[in-house]
Amino acid sequence: METPAPRHFLRTIIADDLREGRVAEVVTRFPPEPNGYLHIGHAKSISVNFGLAEEFGGRCHLRFDDTNPEKESQEYIDAICADVRWLGYEWAGDVRFASSYFDQLYAWAQHLVREGKAYVCDLDADQAREYRGTLTEPGRNSPYRERSVDENLDLLERMRAGEFDEGSKVLRAKIDMAAPNMNLRDPILYRIRKRAHHQTGDRWCIYPTYDFAHGQEDAIEGVTHSICTLEFEDHRPLYDWFIDNLPVDCRPRQYEFARLNTSYTVTSKRKLKLLVDGGHVDGWDDPRMPTIAGMRRRGFTPAAIRRFCEMVGTSRANGVADVAMLEHAIRDDLNANAPRAFCVLEPLRVVLTNYPEGEQETLTLPRHPSREDLGSRELTFGRELFIEADDFRESANKKYKRLVLGKRVRLRGAYVIEATGVDKGDAGNITTVYAELVPGTLGEDPADGVKPKGVIQWLHSATARRATVRRYDRLFAHPSPDRDEDFLQHLNPESLVTVDAALVEPAAADAGPEARFQFERLGYFVTDRHGHGPGTPLFNETIGLRDSWGGGEGQDA
Repeated sequence: METPAPRHFLRTIIADDLREGRVAEVVTRFPPEPNGYLHIGHAKSISVNFGLAEEFGGRCHLRFDDTNPEKESQEYIDAICADVRWLGYEWAGDVRFASSYFDQLYAWAQHLVREGKAYVCDLDADQAREYRGTLTEPGRNSPYRERSVDENLDLLERMRAGEFDEGSKVLRAKIDMAAPNMNLRDPILYRIRKRAHHQTGDRWCIYPTYDFAHGQEDAIEGVTHSICTLEFEDHRPLYDWFIDNLPVDCRPRQYEFARLNTSYTVTSKRKLKLLVDGGHVDGWDDPRMPTIAGMRRRGFTPAAIRRFCEMVGTSRANGVADVAMLEHAIRDDLNANAPRAFCVLEPLRVVLTNYPEGEQETLTLPRHPSREDLGSRELTFGRELFIEADDFRESANKKYKRLVLGKRVRLRGAYVIEATGVDKGDAGNITTVYAELVPGTLGEDPADGVKPKGVIQWLHSATARRATVRRYDRLFAHPSPDRDEDFLQHLNPESLVTVDAALVEPAAADAGPEARFQFERLGYFVTDRHGHGPGTPLFNETIGLRDSWGGGEGQDA
């Protein structure tokens, strides 16, 4: 039986609106700007907007607020659509764009001018900043504030025609330059940007600001609950002012919740872009990035991300979620669902001296210890094997539960063996371990009563497949990397270690892209969605079996 979703203030508001008949159908929207890849904070917003619409039988729109063509691209649009779908959501109708409403927004800007509530201003950026005032001092009226309606309409049309240079003129709302809320101090509605737009081409050279466009887009689409993060709380009076002063057919209402921040993470698009452009990571979908594309490539699951977003809750209290909570959600999901496989990162040759040369047998192992529905897998077993180099010592204390000279260990799903000798190279390094197979121990304890000290993974030399394994750790070594402007100083130099000569079992090597596994005793891994393929097995470490940072126990192998 599923645990009911916890109650939060947005659920209460929507339930009350439906019960009281204030809305007949819930309509939400997710309105990203197409100027970067989505990150873990956006995943929370997606889960809130799409999740609430889904829960209350409503609709959620995917709308791109594409009002700044200088920083936008089709690449980001495609990536955002893919991210939303990968998380398990589907938007109502077609993908929507603010640019689809440019004609209507411009007509509404003209309406404000005719009503004496907007004017064309010639102050440059520095002058406008000076006139705006401060948090403790009121602003001053622009010397262009009292232009006539006819003059303003003429100038606005000439702005649209491309007659003026960028930065020479803007259209501003006429509200109150002494308002305590600085967002109401005659905000900009339109600015000149002589840039081609990815949707409208060269049709426009003036573009609306986000503040002017956003609420009106909601009204056009019939959005009932415009849900955003708390940094837009001070913008709500402006959102409402536009709705109050324009002839819109629908009155959406804005509600704010606390954005999702996680430790050991930066989510500023500017800083993420610096990581990409500076070559500190291998693109926006580098598995160390907090982008949805990066988490997907790392092997995180949509279910785990959605579960994490539910776990952190939805409130109006800002805070920082411990990234260990996200890691717990990932481990929990993968422990329950990821099939098991063997991988040897640092192979050490083992020869079973009492196993017949030239012979081999096929062993059947479960793909999951508690999921019969996942079936079984077959591994060959023979005289020559590989084990992890760390799983053998010539001598060790009692705490070492692996293979030691003169001691026994069980090979997972196979026999008990006892080490008898070694070969060493010129530098004294062990190159081969010799061992004897204890007869009658396939699935049974030794008849002589001498039980093995531990269990280790193994691979048959004839069928083991070479693979590249990328071992990932957190990108930043400090829990608050963006506390300093120079956040790059907190990069973790050990965030990526590449193992080029690992060995994996055939079923894992032959799996398709984005196949997840628990490599027993090592951690959870996924086949890379780009580089993995026939003849080039490539695995990314998703997460370890246990929390090496916080000391948690994690899941057993």
